[in-house]
Amino acid sequence: MAGRSLDRTRSELTDFLVHHRHKLTPADVGLPSSGRRRTPGLRREEVATLAGVGLTWYTWFEQGRDINVSESFLLRVSKALKLDDAECCHLFLLAHRRPPPMEAYQWQAIPPLIQALMDDMPRPAYVINLRWDVIAWNATADDLFGFSSREAGERNMIRLAFADPALRQRLPDWQQDAPRLLAQFRCDLAAAPRDPAMQELIESLAKLSPDFRRWWEQPNHETYRYGIGHLLDADDMPRTFDHETLIVDEHRHLRMVVYFATSA
Repeated sequence: MAGRSLDRTRSELTDFLVHHRHKLTPADVGLPSSGRRRTPGLRREEVATLAGVGLTWYTWFEQGRDINVSESFLLRVSKALKLDDAECCHLFLLAHRRPPPMEAYQWQAIPPLIQALMDDMPRPAYVINLRWDVIAWNATADDLFGFSSREAGERNMIRLAFADPALRQRLPDWQQDAPRLLAQFRCDLAAAPRDPAMQELIESLAKLSPDFRRWWEQPNHETYRYGIGHLLDADDMPRTFDHETLIVDEHRHLRMVVYFATSA
């Protein structure tokens, strides 16, 4: 059964590469047109040239032969075929390789329908990337956290929790909430442990917050949490929340955090 599964994957790899090669024209990749072609799209030798790899090696790869290819090879082929992040990830999986880590610092706009979904929600919701930068939110979340009044670099939930004195005064259970946020952030760091943006955030917070530095250097086993559990609202009324996290874009590590008010 394992052999048949591997053969099927190789067939899918071939279909995937041929499909994306045929989608492109010479003009799409900056090559001169050489008149009418018997087959659509790019030729194998053109993809190999664009990727900077040998034609024989690329041909064997597209044919699904049992060869070992490097991460660099796959990234070059992905670039030559103009694959997006999701397609690049799929290529790695078809080639039985672990996808490369995603960049943590991404500010891409979310799809309009995701924003519309949040706007229709009666409860606070926001979207964060792997670095916990808040890249979108609804009005209810803005009322709680004032995202729209902050500079983009300040709209980071870990930074807000540890380095914003005004918000900290509104967190009556900060000693419980903050370490749980940090425990979840540490898990997310495993997806991009050497990402410069993640390291910059950690280093800056270690300088700004003794509590962050102490908890970071001495990991604990707190319950993981994406959101703040206890908060004073704009009227100084205590609010208690549970949370759910929804995947917005798996390949870009975009997640929506939704707050559910509780009576506790």
